[in-house]
Amino acid sequence: MRLEAITWDRLGDLLAERLLDLKTADGSPWPRIAFDGASAARPGDLAERVSEALRIRGRPSLVVSMEGFLRPASVRLEYGHRDVEAYYNGWFDTSAVWREVFGPLEPAGDGRVLPDLWDPVTDRATRSSYVQLPPGGVLLLHGPLLLRHWFPFDLSIHVLLSSGALRRRTPEAEQWTLPAFERYDDETDPAGTADVLVRADDPRHPAWSG
Repeated sequence: MRLEAITWDRLGDLLAERLLDLKTADGSPWPRIAFDGASAARPGDLAERVSEALRIRGRPSLVVSMEGFLRPASVRLEYGHRDVEAYYNGWFDTSAVWREVFGPLEPAGDGRVLPDLWDPVTDRATRSSYVQLPPGGVLLLHGPLLLRHWFPFDLSIHVLLSSGALRRRTPEAEQWTLPAFERYDDETDPAGTADVLVRADDPRHPAWSG
């Protein structure tokens, strides 16, 4: 796939422009967008840029992180602190994401989204209030391994790091998760299946598929 050099600011603007006219697959009044990528690729930063670009254009949005839907430590770490299988299949409460994020944004939903559920630092419920996303508002969900859960995204953006860049930019304490991303690439091929591909090996000079 041919990629074109771009700046992060320009990328945020172009993605926001694309979202203004995006039609949902199921007729929902709320477009649902994935910003998929390992934490080292910082997909949340791009989601925030797009959110700001949408705000300037008069379109409301809500940025939601999968980190706010981690399972309690007693569940995540049942098989130890570095169990790759548990990380791949059990760290994130996808049922809660379906219920609290995607359910309210179905065609007949009420638009009341819970932005997070669990604080991994305190290992307690966040007790956050629901956020009312008005019709036309855009959900911007970011996190790792997003494209393997059959979430009903209307547009998917994968922020790609080469295996070498991913290893260099992943903190030492998180290097044990790298086999999970290798498996994700093999089983899901996010770079090939995402609607938009952003390469971020050099964080100062991204490139995208256009």
